[in-house]
Amino acid sequence: MDFLVYVSQTVIMIVGIYQFYFWPQKNRLRPAREFKETRIDRMFGLKPAWVYIYSGLYYPVIALIIYTAQDMRHFNYMALSYVILMIMQLAFFIYFPVVTPLKWRKLPEQNRLSTKLLRLVQRIDQRSNCFPSMHVSVATLTSLHLLYGIPQLALWVWLFPLLIALSALYTKQHYFYDIFPGVVLGWFAFKIFLWMWE
Repeated sequence: MDFLVYVSQTVIMIVGIYQFYFWPQKNRLRPAREFKETRIDRMFGLKPAWVYIYSGLYYPVIALIIYTAQDMRHFNYMALSYVILMIMQLAFFIYFPVVTPLKWRKLPEQNRLSTKLLRLVQRIDQRSNCFPSMHVSVATLTSLHLLYGIPQLALWVWLFPLLIALSALYTKQHYFYDIFPGVVLGWFAFKIFLWMWE
């Protein structure tokens, strides 16, 4: 029964929290800015197939934290860390809005499934809300929870945020500048979790 509650709460959290993610796309306090494209950004050319990692790997791995829950109290504290992370992200999205260049949204005229899926991602997720990368911050927080709950995962757990960061660059959903601040926010949210939990 606890497992069903964990699954239900996880789905509600993911779907519910994302409603807050979309709000700043239309409600900014300042005009959105574009970062200057760096040499590193140019190194990561558009590769639509990375959308399978960006969207396909992202949610199932987040759901794995269910298996690390020691009890309902622990699960609730983990869930709260994601809410705290969202609040920090929203502060950036509202007060320091950054958009990706329009040219990054131009996809090749292909009939491949990966290109269609990336078009769908672009339609749902506008150019804004890119600094810091929420995909990377959530992946970092998730990896830290997995490592805390299952220490035997050791270094394998860091493949998740690394792959998510690469996918964010290859799908042109994020600047290189967005990646490391995302890691820092995810780490900070986990530190808050440890402070509350321990």
